[in-house]
Amino acid sequence: QMQLAESGGGLVQPGGSLRLSCVASDNIFNLLAVSWYRQAPGKQRETVATVINHDVTEYADSVQGRFTISRDTAKTTVYLQMNNLKREDTAVYYCSTSRGFQRYWGPGTQVTVSS
Repeated sequence: QMQLAESGGGLVQPGGSLRLSCVASDNIFNLLAVSWYRQAPGKQRETVATVINHDVTEYADSVQGRFTISRDTAKTTVYLQMNNLKREDTAVYYCSTSRGFQRYWGPGTQVTVSS
């Protein structure tokens, strides 16, 4: 059973940056598409960014140009670099992947953007 663990969240001022990490317990993670999701209080979970391989990435319109998803296969890790953070980026951020019919989620990391 593959396990995912996010880290890197915290409190940051508007305009600041954070880098989230998602580490997996299984090297098969390197072959799978991985997404970052977020869920703000009272809102539905939304997809933020997806990396399909090193060259193919997708972003939500709300983060395009500010967030960058990348992966380091040597560390079995996917990152989410978040720049020019806005208050509306405040949420719990989750990484997720799937293999066959099984979907895996990490426990999430809180990102709070506030002055």
